[in-house]
Amino acid sequence: MSSRLLRVFEFLFKIERRERLKLLLLTTSFFFVIGGYTIIKELKDSVFMSTVGIDYQPIAKVISMIVLVPAIIFYSYLVDRLRRYQLLYFYSLAYAILGLIFAYFIAHPSIGIANTDTSPYRIFGWLFYFFVEGYSPFVVSVFWAFANSITSPEAAKTNYGLMVSGSKIGGMFTAAFAWYLFSCKPTSFFGLSTIVKHQILLGTSSFLLLFVPFIILFLIKKVPGQYLHGYEAVYKVEKEKSKEELENSSSFNKNIINNSIVNKIKTFFTKCFRSLHFGSSGLKMIIRQPYVFAIFGIIFFYELINVVLGYQRLLLAKGASADISELNCVLFKQVLLIHFFGFLLSFLGTNTLLRLLGERRCLLLLPLLVALLLFFFMMNGTLDAITTVFIGLRVLNYAISYPLRESLYIPTIKEIKFKSKSWIDSFGSKLAKGFGSSFNIFAKNVVLGNFGMIAFVGIHYIFFGLIIGMWFATSYYLGKKYQKSIDNNEVIGFS
Repeated sequence: MSSRLLRVFEFLFKIERRERLKLLLLTTSFFFVIGGYTIIKELKDSVFMSTVGIDYQPIAKVISMIVLVPAIIFYSYLVDRLRRYQLLYFYSLAYAILGLIFAYFIAHPSIGIANTDTSPYRIFGWLFYFFVEGYSPFVVSVFWAFANSITSPEAAKTNYGLMVSGSKIGGMFTAAFAWYLFSCKPTSFFGLSTIVKHQILLGTSSFLLLFVPFIILFLIKKVPGQYLHGYEAVYKVEKEKSKEELENSSSFNKNIINNSIVNKIKTFFTKCFRSLHFGSSGLKMIIRQPYVFAIFGIIFFYELINVVLGYQRLLLAKGASADISELNCVLFKQVLLIHFFGFLLSFLGTNTLLRLLGERRCLLLLPLLVALLLFFFMMNGTLDAITTVFIGLRVLNYAISYPLRESLYIPTIKEIKFKSKSWIDSFGSKLAKGFGSSFNIFAKNVVLGNFGMIAFVGIHYIFFGLIIGMWFATSYYLGKKYQKSIDNNEVIGFS
């Protein structure tokens, strides 16, 4: 660890001061983003189960896909009207304010968790679930889109591992704080009740997010523009494209200037239709561009496996817990371990793997490691095995898959970085969660109920085998296309 730490400091002091400042500020921002996300992500399930009920969780995952569609369209509308860093300002502030609102209502005697009766008509539980489901596509995803737009492929190999390490430290701090808070009895820690503890954690999450806009503003002010270009080929293409769009927009505005009421109505509806077009353009890119669809694929495969294992983990955790505080204590303890091992792997191994193996081999390494974890789970099937595999799967995703996957966006145009990415990170992952939840219901109620444990285990072998096989094929294509684009200085998505 000490030798690795020394090499990191040597690397930091070798790079140019402005580039070093950019890396430091991005890492600090990601520290606060993941620190806040760690808290509310685990509260999502416990609050929903305590208000609505765990039986409705698979339904909530499906409904969240529908709820997020208009939100994505609005986001795509903003992409064409705000600068990259302004998007990050907007969504970090919006989620900080909404988090404070939920912190207030969670203590309400009938709306909040003080009411222990579970019902599908508990609107607060649904709204809180959808709020947390949007955090990843509209805060985490926007942060990565911004980072990808100002980072070169070479810098990503060395910087992204350090950025993830910083975020894992943030996750460890907040997970440890939440674990300690919920592990304390009501008579300890100043005699705080369970409700007040939830308010403290939601308030902490919002408070951490409030730092992000100020850090990014400082980055924009202090780092010269030449260090914010990212992949130079994309920067040149986007610059030319923005000039053409400005000219077309000016021509359009001249044509619609008229004081008549009819033309004003036409103008209004034209803008509405253009907004819908902006919202769907990111989705069209996923369909038209095989490379973007392949990125969707590797996220889809991971989420399928994560949901199948995660649902069983929640059932076991709830069965072993007496109340919501004890359940949160179990969940945050697991999250603390995930962030701790994720930090070790990202700090000691991510940069080394990317540098020695490159993106192509690392993309193939991920499904191989996941396959080994799944084989261990299928051979054991115990509570400890499920916990170990779930933690291992999340560690691989955060420490290796996330920085690797984000670097794949670097040679793409802005429309893909922001619009397509929002569809992938929201609708794509939620679609996978819907499929995964459906598989859980089918395996439990149909296969296990009618054919017994042997068939139940067998269908899991088939399911995992198919997913890993498709994951390998998709990773092979992605690695080959990415390397070709970087070698030939190509821009993906521009035609």
